[in-house]
Amino acid sequence: MIDMTGTGIRVLTPAAWAPTRGYENGIVASGHVVMLAGQIGWNPVTTLFESDDFGLQTRQALANIVRLLLEAGAEPRHLVRLTWFVTDRAAYVSHRREIGTAYRELIGTSYPPMSVIVVSGLIEERALVEIEATAVLPFA
Repeated sequence: MIDMTGTGIRVLTPAAWAPTRGYENGIVASGHVVMLAGQIGWNPVTTLFESDDFGLQTRQALANIVRLLLEAGAEPRHLVRLTWFVTDRAAYVSHRREIGTAYRELIGTSYPPMSVIVVSGLIEERALVEIEATAVLPFA
């Protein structure tokens, strides 16, 4: 178990398991829970898509998550869960490098448990990715 001192978060990493790649297997957290609705790759002010590129939509969805976290007084290091919904597995795989770059620039080195689910479509027709997020702020 890894204790992320000051965050109220402990990462679950069984000693016998192989290291994870870009996510954690589990987290134990205590504090105030922040739950974010799925964020898509549009401009949240205009609710318009500025790109139909998978990587750019992912970057925007992540930026939207970071902005909402800040609104709650949280930071990306407080994330305890991300669930990604993607409309095209091949697009996700082919944009992994770009997604990784955007992730590190916006989220940093916090890699909470994540799931990626391929779906047939999202409510907003132009949306290629939607990301739900949960964070936990430590008790003050």
